[in-house]
Amino acid sequence: MARMLCIPALALAAVLEVTTLRPAIAGEFSASLRSHGLARQTASTGPLAQAHARYDGIAADQPSEGAAQLQLQGRTQWAGLQWHGDVLAQARWPAGGPGSTQVSVLEAYAAGRAGAWEWTAGRKVVGWDVGYGFRPNDLVQQEQRRTLVSQPLQGRPVLMAEQFGAESAWSLVAVNPTTGRDATGAGESALAARWYQRLGSADAYAFARWGRRTQGSVGAAWSWVASDALELHASLRHLARHDTWQDASASAGALASASPWRALTAGAAQQLLLGGTWTSERQVSVLLEAWHDGMAPSRGQWKRWANRNAALQHLGAVGAPALAVAANLAWQTQAFSASPSLHRQNLFARLAWTTGPWESTLDMLYHPADGGRLLTASLAWKGDRLRLEGGLRVSAGPGTAVVRQLPVQRQAFVQAVWVLD
Repeated sequence: MARMLCIPALALAAVLEVTTLRPAIAGEFSASLRSHGLARQTASTGPLAQAHARYDGIAADQPSEGAAQLQLQGRTQWAGLQWHGDVLAQARWPAGGPGSTQVSVLEAYAAGRAGAWEWTAGRKVVGWDVGYGFRPNDLVQQEQRRTLVSQPLQGRPVLMAEQFGAESAWSLVAVNPTTGRDATGAGESALAARWYQRLGSADAYAFARWGRRTQGSVGAAWSWVASDALELHASLRHLARHDTWQDASASAGALASASPWRALTAGAAQQLLLGGTWTSERQVSVLLEAWHDGMAPSRGQWKRWANRNAALQHLGAVGAPALAVAANLAWQTQAFSASPSLHRQNLFARLAWTTGPWESTLDMLYHPADGGRLLTASLAWKGDRLRLEGGLRVSAGPGTAVVRQLPVQRQAFVQAVWVLD
């Protein structure tokens, strides 16, 4: 009960703080409350379900949850610089477990000018690239795309310099400048650059990145507004090296005493996205995208993964220790974290319709390699300060499809966002 009363108290404090600080400091302040409920249905198939069937409780499930969040944002001018802060206080109540509270700094940076350049230092959200479902050249933020419940992004530590012309721009970024050599993924220390040029009704981009461990990558993107109704876009990236997970088991039928999955740095890979959006006069829009993600596991890797699942099941059937078999099956779920995409080839379609305050969407992510599909539907109502939304996501396709092996097969959510100021 104390935790449930915590968020309203924080909200009241935020409103009082905004109203009392406004006369004292020349700046902009805002606050918003966000709350959601997320119901998850665990899978009856896949390695985690098989692990629980052999030894119940061998690994933690992803439980349903309720959450409430208070977000405070402010900016002001002081000492010739612009200061920006964004703080999130949240409380979560997972089903069957104790609740938790946390305060996170989403953004905190100072910005100024040095000649023709604008600079930023601190934690900031820096999102790049032109795609919707997948962004190969999101070199700084590396945002997780297509999340079911929208959440505020937490920026990366950056030192950034930008120069803007009438139809061109440069961005130079040192991201995570203080992290060590062993940092992986979005935490890796790196230098990144973006060049932008407007070409009539089209926008062209060039990208480059040098990671402390993954070394170099280069990319390009293009977006063209062909007409009032049609927009086309494309994105391409070549990586010298990339982070992934790999099964180091000696053989598919061997029981390991510890997780055989190892994080490693693999060789070169390519990523490519092609897409377009058509919008009618009645605010009906259709988005189509296709992408290749060379960082994702190949068909051969998923086949070996499925063979190991079958071999572990066989070991359990012939009398191998239930705990050992269950642990090995649970470790198989680490393959789902190998890359942002489950498969190398992906097709994505999204249908949206806006009428007055209502917006409805239906989208599908399709994997041609095994016929797996991820279907999502949502309905939202938006007022001046209040937004209400609900939706459902389900996995579909053949039982052997990778998406059908995920620990969670169905999810439903409701969310409310109230802007206080």
